[in-house]
Formats: sequence, C-alpha cells, structure tokens
Amino acid sequence: MRALIVDPEAPGRLRLGEAPDPIPGPGQVLVEVRHTSLNAAELFFAERAEPGEVIGFDAAGVVVAVASDGSGPGVGSRVVGFAEGGGFGALRAMDTADLAVVPDGVDLGEAATLPVAAGTALRALEQAGPLLGRRVLVTGASGGVGGFAVQLATLAGAYVVAVAGSEESARGLSELGADEVAIGLDTVTVPVDVVVDTVGGDQLVAAYALLASGGSLQSVGWAAGREAVLPVGSTLGSPAPKAIVSVYNGGGLTDRHAQLRRLLDLVAAGRLRVPVGWRGPWDKIADAVDALGNRRLRGKAVLDVE
Repeated sequence: MRALIVDPEAPGRLRLGEAPDPIPGPGQVLVEVRHTSLNAAELFFAERAEPGEVIGFDAAGVVVAVASDGSGPGVGSRVVGFAEGGGFGALRAMDTADLAVVPDGVDLGEAATLPVAAGTALRALEQAGPLLGRRVLVTGASGGVGGFAVQLATLAGAYVVAVAGSEESARGLSELGADEVAIGLDTVTVPVDVVVDTVGGDQLVAAYALLASGGSLQSVGWAAGREAVLPVGSTLGSPAPKAIVSVYNGGGLTDRHAQLRRLLDLVAAGRLRVPVGWRGPWDKIADAVDALGNRRLRGKAVLDVE
C-alpha cells in the first residue's frame, strides 16, 4: 500500500512511499483511509521510529472489510478512529472499540482531527471535574488541542481565558467561545480554577501560579521543548491542594467509542467547530510538518490521502 513512511533523510523524517498492507486481527475492521491528521506527537515519534515504519494516530475513511468476530460497522461505513500507529497508511486495521461511525454531513477530513486533539481536550476537562461557573485557562489556545479545549470548556459553562503567543495567533479565539483572550500570561491576574496547558516549560510554571486553591493544571503538551522548574515552596501553603495532572489520550482508554461519538455528535449539531489551519494532499507532508514544527499552524493540519 501507499503510506507516509519514516525516512531519516526526508523533511520532518516523513515521505510518501510503500509499506506492507495491514492484516486485521479479531475485532478489527479494515479501513481504506481517506484522511489523516498531523499532531505534534507524530513529529516526536518520527524522530524515534525505525526507517520504513508507518506511524500516525488519527485516520478517517471507509470500511472495506468487516471484523471477523462480527463486531463493529459494516462495509461502506464512514468511520474515524485512533490507534497506536498506522494512521499514515492508505489501509488501516482498526479495533472496533476505538472507532465510531461518522454521521452524514460531517466532513471525513474534519472528523480525522478529532481522536487525538479533541479527545485529549475532552479528557483533560473531564478530569478537572464540573466546570459550570469555573474559570478555565487554556494555553496554546490557537493550536489543535487548545482550540477544542476552548470550545468544550465553553460548552460546559466555564468562563474561558484563552492564551495565545501573538496577536496573529489570537485571531478567532473569541469566535470559538473564549470570554477573555490574553497575549501571554503576563496580563492574566485573576486566579483560575483549571488550566489546560499545551506548552509546558516556563508557561506551565506561570500558569500553575495562577491556580486558585483546590485548582488543577491538566498538562497535555510540551510545545516549549523545555523543562518546567517550579520555585521552592510553590506547591505549599494552599488551603486545598493544587494538582498537576498529566493527560494521556492514547492506548488503554476504554471509552474511546463513546468519546468519539460525543465529539461527532457535537460537530454534526454545529456546536463544535473544527479549526483547520492547513489542508492538502498527503504528498505535501513536508509543508504540513514545516507549518506545525515552526508554530505557524493555527488549528489542525489535515492530510488528504490521494
């Protein structure tokens, strides 16, 4: 099959090439992939994967072979799902528990952005507890996870503070539902109850300092590429403990079908927008990697499999 394979000599270590067809196991359907999505995590794993490997978490397409155990959707069903690798191939074997049928009217390319980015945002906010009336701060709000976190927190009834790195990247955040848009954290002075942090490094430290007593920081990314060093004593002295929680939306999540179903229903109802900042054929992967790696991407990157 055609696939984006790991190549140490290619820009972003990914190029279009050939790879073996996947062989579905019990409880897996075979999907003809029509679209996939590029996440920051793929850039990380591309640096560590073996040459010729097919990575990729997200994929949306059409079922071409049903699961041998009778589970899951039938041939011709439009589906989206997550798996640990294989999303950058023209064919993908997918566990029926980790996918959902895409409703009519929802673009398959937009659906391909949901498993990692929207799923991570949803998981982080659910871990933070009820949000009605609470103040939620989202760092890196112009990115894929951040844009979904702003919308989902708004839908949950929170007052949302969206933090961006520049005036340019801040454009459109109010339209996504942010009650307040800040360029950097310096202008944020009122304590918040929840932080969804996609940046890490010094920004994680500064965001943690803004937490009210009993608040939590949900750490979902490390775009800064630098360590976070908390000042001595900064975790002490609060009447109620403040938590830093690591959020992982990968393997082992048992409710992925339900999670995707919820997200797809919101998109279908027009309540959740998919912010796409780059979309093109998968042979232009170098352009997508460049936009994401150099932080010029606002929203998600969608690769159309052609």
